[in-house]
Amino acid sequence: MRAVFHQTLEDVQGRLVEIADLVAVAMDKATRAFSSSDVGLAEEVIAEDHIIDEKCLDLDELTIEILARQQPVARDLRIVVAALRMSASLERMGDIAEHIAQLTRMRFPERAIPKGLKGTFRKMGELDVEVARRLADLLRTQDLSIADDIRNGDDALDELHLSVFEKVLSDSWRGEAAATVDATLASRYHERFADHAVSVAKKVIYLATGEWEVPTDAVPVVVDPTITRD
Repeated sequence: MRAVFHQTLEDVQGRLVEIADLVAVAMDKATRAFSSSDVGLAEEVIAEDHIIDEKCLDLDELTIEILARQQPVARDLRIVVAALRMSASLERMGDIAEHIAQLTRMRFPERAIPKGLKGTFRKMGELDVEVARRLADLLRTQDLSIADDIRNGDDALDELHLSVFEKVLSDSWRGEAAATVDATLASRYHERFADHAVSVAKKVIYLATGEWEVPTDAVPVVVDPTITRD
């Protein structure tokens, strides 16, 4: 029975990785569509978001079944509860990618990116995609050193987010109301996407170390999620 339970926990981890991979693909498509006003690519993101939602729902149902049937304790219980919370964050990340795609579609055939901010949003998109890919790597390998990459990406996005606000609030800004709204919304979407990634990373760290933060000089740690520790 214990072996079966461990296989179920491995299934939970595998599903989290699968969802994270899908989120990374969605954000890659969404940011490329946003940068180039590619409405076809934006439509793909919007149409495929339900796949992420359904996989998150299936994972939630699995974790609830584990709680009901297996009644896990100690670290096993923390893994299952953390999976529920990580699923919610990943689902929200997928929604944010969809929001960016919707903004692209709404402004088509015009560009959603206001003049003077194209370079900033290109960089924000690249950072978000890299953060999403590194998050999938973290969930796949449990290598805690990857968490630093995610946190650094989030810090860089915070700075770019602030620069967008400084731009639209400056005396030199000549954008109309719609452009101002688009810039602030899109910037917030990009920034918030990375926030959710950091939230997931912190939960992985907690499961491995019992701490919510990992030292910046930490050596790589790979954790077997099937090992039970009280």
